[in-house]
Amino acid sequence: MERQPASAATAPALPPGLPGDAQLLYGRNAVHEAVRAGRRRVRGLWATAATLAAEEWIDRDLVREAEPDALTSLVGSGDHQGVVAAVDPYPYVELEELLAHDAPLLVALDEVQDPQNLGSIARTAECAGATGLIICRHRAAEVTPSAAKASAGAVEHLPIAQVRNLADALTAAKDAGAWIYGAAGDAAGGRDPVAYDQPDYSGSVVLVMGAEGTGLRPRVAATCDELVALPLRGRIDSLNVGVATAVLLYEILQQQDRLDSAT
Repeated sequence: MERQPASAATAPALPPGLPGDAQLLYGRNAVHEAVRAGRRRVRGLWATAATLAAEEWIDRDLVREAEPDALTSLVGSGDHQGVVAAVDPYPYVELEELLAHDAPLLVALDEVQDPQNLGSIARTAECAGATGLIICRHRAAEVTPSAAKASAGAVEHLPIAQVRNLADALTAAKDAGAWIYGAAGDAAGGRDPVAYDQPDYSGSVVLVMGAEGTGLRPRVAATCDELVALPLRGRIDSLNVGVATAVLLYEILQQQDRLDSAT
């Protein structure tokens, strides 16, 4: 039988009673971590025969077998890696929950709009042991299926707060005892940045990263206690925001680990 093109394949039927704001996660890591974390209910699960044979974690009582092209039609992407899950909406947390931790390490994103960058940063933050992530509610990427896939499922474990006004959220973090460090390649908020390895990153820390091309907005930069910059010695004048976040997070982690070892 001639194989149907993906555009003509019939997508599997969605489970009855699926909430209108449910998400269709795709990709092995994204789906696996959603199942493993258990933070949101899995209402439907589809996998190809090859994926079923290779992935022991898939619930055989819940899964339905589907052809690869059918999964492509279901999610609108060929990057599903043979598995798709219908899950409840992403469970954002309140900012107060993140600030209630003892000496939290938080990453705040100032209108970062690319879901791939959001996913990459979430993956790094989770791997570095960050307490959580703060994102903007408007003009910014949300935790979508593509962001979940880019994070390799890290968003299922990392608490993420979505705030209406980032500057106000940073002020609340300062009131809770955190120090706010904003990444800025050039002068921002009327101040020049210092070298990234100069500040004392002990205690409660919020690292603020701006959108590529625009950086930190003036009010956000003005709210930061200090601005930090990475050295750029080549001909390109900026790093990808995900890469810059990784470098800064691990500098903070290294400093904090040294302090813990000394006490």
